[in-house]
Amino acid sequence: MKLDPIAVSKALAARGESLAAFDGRCILAGCVAPPSNTPGILGRRALPARRLARLGATPHFHHGLLGFICATGAAFFLVASAGALETSRSNAVSQRPSRPLRSNVACCESDSLAAGQPRQATTRPADDTDVHVLPVQGNVYMLVGGGGGNITVQAGDEGVLLVDTSVEQLSDNVLKAIRSVSTKPIRYIINTHVHADHVGGNAPIAKQGAMIEGGNMGQPYRGAAILAHENVLHRMSAPTGQQAPFPTEAWPTDTYFTKKKELFFNGEAILMLHQPSAHTDGDSIVFFRRSDVLSAGDLFVTTTYPVIDLERGGTIQGVIAALNNILDIAIPKDKQEGGTYVIPGHGRLSDEADVLEYRDMLTIIRDRIQDLVKKGSTLEQVQAARPTLDYDGRYGAAAGSWTTAKFIEAVYRNLAVKQTKSQ
Repeated sequence: MKLDPIAVSKALAARGESLAAFDGRCILAGCVAPPSNTPGILGRRALPARRLARLGATPHFHHGLLGFICATGAAFFLVASAGALETSRSNAVSQRPSRPLRSNVACCESDSLAAGQPRQATTRPADDTDVHVLPVQGNVYMLVGGGGGNITVQAGDEGVLLVDTSVEQLSDNVLKAIRSVSTKPIRYIINTHVHADHVGGNAPIAKQGAMIEGGNMGQPYRGAAILAHENVLHRMSAPTGQQAPFPTEAWPTDTYFTKKKELFFNGEAILMLHQPSAHTDGDSIVFFRRSDVLSAGDLFVTTTYPVIDLERGGTIQGVIAALNNILDIAIPKDKQEGGTYVIPGHGRLSDEADVLEYRDMLTIIRDRIQDLVKKGSTLEQVQAARPTLDYDGRYGAAAGSWTTAKFIEAVYRNLAVKQTKSQ
């Protein structure tokens, strides 16, 4: 089971250590005396970095395992690669806990999760603009931080390729994070969809890049190429005489309208696959074939129920179909773990098993709401039935930009329209 590497990085940084020393591949191995009434709490649910900081988590080396001891007494252990553990043993062994581990180990969110209560949406501090770099595998890295969407970075001899650019205000920090990976020019930006938390940095980041071209081609545009499905361009632009929602510098410079677009860059085949009528009508997933990493955009997130943007052509069935397509591509390494890594639009690094659980959750909720729609239930009646109850502890939110109520409403309205058309 994987623990959020960003959380690991935060806690290690507090001790003056680096996640790079552990190859970026830390997995949850177990915990000391987990409470019997919180099964699975320390399973797939990763502890966020801010939660670790509030708990005062500090790393320790204990019986061959790298561990974190929280001020609350919570303890959990990580296993790094054998070589990394050997190189870090001398530094870590002096930090072993001098007191015995407490037996009342509890995850910070166990009470609310066990009770099935939705977690409250949290807001990052205004000055929390750090962008963290996580090596994934192959040529691919993941940039996380600042409240925007995750960014995928592919770097090599030919330059840098980005999938999404997060929000505009993070652009300077995103560029610094990219330069910590590679000093090569930014050649391509691929947008997975139109939302501002994924395309907001297009203009300032593309301006720092350069297209690959031979000689003086007479092109007025000299920044990085921006690639996307044509519906993304339609949503970002506007007819002549009307105000566009994004500046022209942020618009895609190259679009595709077929099922896929292919690119070969840094010695690697890259596939852009359109997922119609899903999160929006212009979603793309991006698969790095040699690195075996897939960037999913907001078709898959680990933090909330999926946002279904009905106004921009989104549908619940399209999201489920897109998740099935991701599952067709992803291949686990061993016991349904590892192998193909999936970078979500928001949240922690994932693999096929995480996507599978998310797909199953959405399918179950869709079927429940569909049954209520067929019975003629109103939106208020569907909300009162709480069709998401057993998943609210993991994905629900009572406040914020995307609440459980908004998710149920979007699914209901989508299925109700479909039911009306079928009659």
